[in-house]
Amino acid sequence: MNEPFEKNPTTPSSPSSPSSPSNPSNPSNPSNPSSPSNPSNPTSPMKAHVPDQQNGGDSSPSSSLQPESFQTSDGMNYAPKGRPNPVVGPGEFVFAAVALDHGHIYGMSGGLVEAGATLKWVYDPDPAKVKAFSAQFPQAAAADSLEQVLADPEVKLVAAAAVPSERGPLGLRVMDAGKDYFTDKTPFTSLDQLEAARQKTRETGKKYAVYYSERLHVESAVYAGQLVRDGAIGRVIQITGFGPHRLNAASRPEWFFRKEKYGGILCDIGSHQIEQFLYYTGCQDAQVLHSKVANYHHPEYPELEDYGDATLVGDNGATQYFRVDWFTPDGLGTWGDGRTFILGTEGYIELRKYTDIARDAGGDHVYLVNRSGEHYFNVRGQVGYPYFGELIFDCIHRTENAMTQEHAFKAAELCLKAQQQALRIS
Repeated sequence: MNEPFEKNPTTPSSPSSPSSPSNPSNPSNPSNPSSPSNPSNPTSPMKAHVPDQQNGGDSSPSSSLQPESFQTSDGMNYAPKGRPNPVVGPGEFVFAAVALDHGHIYGMSGGLVEAGATLKWVYDPDPAKVKAFSAQFPQAAAADSLEQVLADPEVKLVAAAAVPSERGPLGLRVMDAGKDYFTDKTPFTSLDQLEAARQKTRETGKKYAVYYSERLHVESAVYAGQLVRDGAIGRVIQITGFGPHRLNAASRPEWFFRKEKYGGILCDIGSHQIEQFLYYTGCQDAQVLHSKVANYHHPEYPELEDYGDATLVGDNGATQYFRVDWFTPDGLGTWGDGRTFILGTEGYIELRKYTDIARDAGGDHVYLVNRSGEHYFNVRGQVGYPYFGELIFDCIHRTENAMTQEHAFKAAELCLKAQQQALRIS
């Protein structure tokens, strides 16, 4: 630690270099925030913005940085909106949005547009989905077919949020058409789909990017990676994650309740937790020690798993426990009280991602305790979402600054294994 942390109740400052906050991604190992980044790399487009408190930063989020309001009651339609931070000009990076089965396509598309990408096409066989999407993104022309999108040489990347069991096969088609693929989590519902995608990325050289939104599109999670990378809590040795979600059964599509379609709770929303474990600890691999699932309270949906948890140990000795569920009560003002606890050898971090219950309905609360004291940072509207600009540059320059392909696949592999070996509680 070069200097003590700024003790300010609302806004963050970087522990080691407050005037030069940097991105936790690492060009040589983007899945490890504890490794130093390379700010001189010309293909690393963005750095997480944090105001400099020691040089007159405001005590509350700047209105120019504050994200626009977005829907928070239902996680399926959760689409954070940040300030535009383009890394390319109009027409320099063209993408299309297809397979609008999950509402995350709005967050995926919005993040790319804010980073400067040009949204040219939208396609889904359901005209109602296309109409709703076009209301948010009127610049996108409605394509007549997926084939029309894939045949367009201007399209460099296809973003999709298909039914989970269809995401892998769709990705193969996109990569065969010579385009990079950006899918919602969970990226696969079987290990066979994962292996087919591994082979296709090697065969085509195209990217199979995954929207692990609970880290990539959450400012507190981005800032936690920066703190870890800067050594704020020493070596990370344990991650505990809680990912509760609101069910909103009446608003869910039929496929949501069919296990062969959604893959199971650990495969689905558990994928967020395992990806964060790999990222914050710097693990390249891990073993699932124990996992379990249950349907405690929804007999009317026999294939639904409303609870799941798992314990993992990484190849560097770090461990994880996480719990995911569909039990967010109606009285909570947001879709889930998502929390992450990061334990290091010299301190710990707690993230209250979407709310600080009964105190602050907004999200992105970061609590830090280390040798210099106790610290609280409200980073809402302060950090931004650097992943999208990095992904654009990775597609253009064929780099891996946003996330390595192996990291995306390893998180998917481990959540599939956790699901596969889970003890089912009856």
